[in-house]
Amino acid sequence: MAMRSRATAKGKAHSFGGDWTSTKLDVLAKYLAKYLDALKNQPFKTAYIDAFAGTGYRTMRREREEEPTGNLLFPDLATDEPQQLLDGSARLALKARGSGAPEDAPRFHRFIFIERDAKRCAELVALKSEPEFAALAADIRVEQGDANAEIQKICAKNWSGHRAVLFLDPYGMQVEWQTIEAIAKTKAIDLWLLFPLGIGVSRLLTRSGEIPKGWRTRLDKLLGTTNWYDEFYKVEHKADLFGNDEERVVKATNETIARYFNDRLKTIFPANGVAEPGILRNSSNNPLYLLCFAAGNDRGAPIAVKIANHILKETR
Repeated sequence: MAMRSRATAKGKAHSFGGDWTSTKLDVLAKYLAKYLDALKNQPFKTAYIDAFAGTGYRTMRREREEEPTGNLLFPDLATDEPQQLLDGSARLALKARGSGAPEDAPRFHRFIFIERDAKRCAELVALKSEPEFAALAADIRVEQGDANAEIQKICAKNWSGHRAVLFLDPYGMQVEWQTIEAIAKTKAIDLWLLFPLGIGVSRLLTRSGEIPKGWRTRLDKLLGTTNWYDEFYKVEHKADLFGNDEERVVKATNETIARYFNDRLKTIFPANGVAEPGILRNSSNNPLYLLCFAAGNDRGAPIAVKIANHILKETR
């Protein structure tokens, strides 16, 4: 869930994000340009898919953080600085071009923007009417609905002759492992995913190890297994001052959680198709998200991961 939007002369914008938001979108924009260059002489029809597309714009005023339920936002480092209207992921994708003269530079053949909120969908549809994107209007498709359901429907189609980049930038812990599996099965989609590390999974892991049923269910759906508990909690034995055995439960560090999830991605994507994730931090240097990348196609995976690793190196 985004912060309350603000009307502008150009429409409405999500009001979230700080420097880490700029970082993730800069990474995405750089990859899209490289991706278009890599496929420009290939016969594939290419698509850009944005599963939490928002409005097309964003403003930089405060950073997103969420409560353990994954649905509620709470205050963090908001400032009184005026909001700055910037391109969101949808507009960046519409502007994405490979190298070459403007008339020859490759672009995506199709853009699919998914949003649950009706007002935001209307803002996305309005992009078609902007002079800058008028030539792309016929290739822009806006779907209102649940991201998991819509992505799974798209992934179930015949992907022969098609390739895509899919950006999963959830507002919390909405993405389900079943959806990630569907993406991997296409063997045609390169995935960029924000994994809620510090603002999501880590907060659901209580120090005591006693996790409410609802939180367990959410983690099960996100991670696609119930085995995560044994990975995230270890029992240590230590003698106390009197020589008695003392048992305590030790919660996993952010590093352990990050490695676990990236290894999970390697079980469904090509073995050489998963990059080392970037880490997006807030202004206090606390990790909020992992910025994960996985290439869908076996043949294209090595070059895709090489590009992604190069772009992500500044975020590690």
